[in-house]
Amino acid sequence: MSRDSNYDHHISIFSPQGRLYQMEYAFKAASSASGLTGIALRGADTAVVVTQRKVPDRLIVPDSVSHVFNITPKIGVLATGMIADCHSAVQRMRYEAADFEFKYGYAIPPAVLAKRMADLAQVNTQSASMRPLACVLLIVGVDEEKGPTVLKVDPAGHYL
Repeated sequence: MSRDSNYDHHISIFSPQGRLYQMEYAFKAASSASGLTGIALRGADTAVVVTQRKVPDRLIVPDSVSHVFNITPKIGVLATGMIADCHSAVQRMRYEAADFEFKYGYAIPPAVLAKRMADLAQVNTQSASMRPLACVLLIVGVDEEKGPTVLKVDPAGHYL
């Protein structure tokens, strides 16, 4: 039995090497669960996201399998990772976008939405009662001030 085996039971306990094993598990699950590769490109007046469609079983209708979601009319997301976590993150993004528009009277900019989702993901790394979502979000959208934007949010709360 490994000496480090007791450090992966809780999210907020660091190993002697300074690692959070629960975060490493989340990154591994996000990269291997769906097996999808996503590419996002930003041009002068457009932003696009491209991925492949993998149907896990022949009994599933191929049109029902998608990892690309609309958040608002000007923001979309490609969510890769565990599909249940992706759906949870997309639902939370839609809630945050609607709440922002209700509070401030205008549509949420993509960078603000990405920062909010990254903040929520980072909170999951601090509390033992929550687990990090095993999904990576590629957010594409059009900001009225900055134009087309492409942002990425990972399970640890990093965004760029």
